[in-house]
Amino acid sequence: MPVTITSLFTPANFINGSWSFEGDGTFNTVIDKYHGTELARIPHATEVQMEEVIAAAYASREVLRRMSAGERSEKLEALAALLVDHEEELAMLIVKEGGKPIGYAKGEIARCITTVRTAAAEALRFTGESVAIDYGAGAGKTAFTKRFPIGVIAAITPFNFPLNLVLHKVAPAMAVGCPVVLKPAPQAPLSALALARFMEEIGWPKGAFHVMLCGIPVAEKLVKDERIAMLSFTGSDKVGWHLKSICGKKKVALELGGNASVIIDEGVDLAAAAKTVAMGANLYAGQTCISTQRIYVVKSAFAAFRDQLAKEYAALKAGDPNDASVVVGPIIDKGHFERISTWVDEAVKDGAKVLAGGKAIDASRNIHGATLLGDVKSDMKVNCAEVFGPVAILEEVADFKAAIARVNDSTYGLQAGVYTDSVAHMKLAHEELEVGGIIINNVPGFRVDSMPYGGVKDSGLGREGLKYAMEEMTEPRLIVY
Repeated sequence: MPVTITSLFTPANFINGSWSFEGDGTFNTVIDKYHGTELARIPHATEVQMEEVIAAAYASREVLRRMSAGERSEKLEALAALLVDHEEELAMLIVKEGGKPIGYAKGEIARCITTVRTAAAEALRFTGESVAIDYGAGAGKTAFTKRFPIGVIAAITPFNFPLNLVLHKVAPAMAVGCPVVLKPAPQAPLSALALARFMEEIGWPKGAFHVMLCGIPVAEKLVKDERIAMLSFTGSDKVGWHLKSICGKKKVALELGGNASVIIDEGVDLAAAAKTVAMGANLYAGQTCISTQRIYVVKSAFAAFRDQLAKEYAALKAGDPNDASVVVGPIIDKGHFERISTWVDEAVKDGAKVLAGGKAIDASRNIHGATLLGDVKSDMKVNCAEVFGPVAILEEVADFKAAIARVNDSTYGLQAGVYTDSVAHMKLAHEELEVGGIIINNVPGFRVDSMPYGGVKDSGLGREGLKYAMEEMTEPRLIVY
């Protein structure tokens, strides 16, 4: 019997424990990103509805505060069990609403299960710390902290991981007892609505979780409201920094974009590195914030790596994301597809050399070929801005130190990959690279859901990863006696 996705979600906003089909008269239409067919129409919420949501979430703080860590952990385990039960349907839903290749979508659901189970475990062991004050004026005294939930979390999430990046905000909030008002990406909100159904099923307290599709003015009401204790945003740097500027005194965590780099040192397995780098630059059409975009190769290895990488690019398959062999599926919408094509064309016109791809494969379905560019100037958009598409640049550098300098020559600093067999170079990369994470002998797109994840410079503020997000969502309270 074929698996269906329509039973997973309700095409409505989830407000104070109920589904609302009313709105401002306009709708958010969600389409299948490959076939172009309509999947759902969800009403845009009104300012009055947002006020109801904020008030309900604020009131639910006391309910969550009275839940024990054990109770919160049990609810998370129940949520993980539902994700397991619906693993196949959820993956299919992500393929349709996000255009993500099926293998990668299945990987996302597996990660979702890990995310929630890790949160369940962390809920049981998350605590404060003993504070050493038994000296000087503190002699003979004892001090320790206990961590308390800060309050309502406003969570705004992107399309590219429509369930796991939602859970990276919701699961830690559940673990520590913070209510959540979630605004998912308009391009791919159905996985978040499926999550709301699951939250109903596990009996999460009414009013402690909401999902809202709304226009910008209503969303800004959520961001500005003083009853919201924290804004947790994942998305573009432009939007993220704007929201920070208007959100007032509340706590802010921003997981933003990047133009992530890879360094290829001499002496490494170039064939193996080329295979991984080609995949890291083009999986899901490069639509991740840690997709490989800038590749720096030391001079002695450059020619051999360039030729090997071009071969790997030629082997990548583009097309229908339902095909398990496809790596490059559709760009999320026509606007982004046209922007990517324009940036590539501008670079080529200004002297960049096409080493692979360079053109649209199927403009009607927003599929752009995996593209590798050489002879790129530093001020070209494909180099200095975030492409968020299947485009990477390849550059020869004199040596390892020069490669580090090129990586750091960016307004972004999320993660970087470093291929090297030298312990000295590994240590140098750790000391000198201006990024949130350095991945040795792998691409910057590597992420395990429990690790601290976040960037510096224009790539954001704060860290996600279950324990680290839980720290962001709580405040330590000290007692001395």
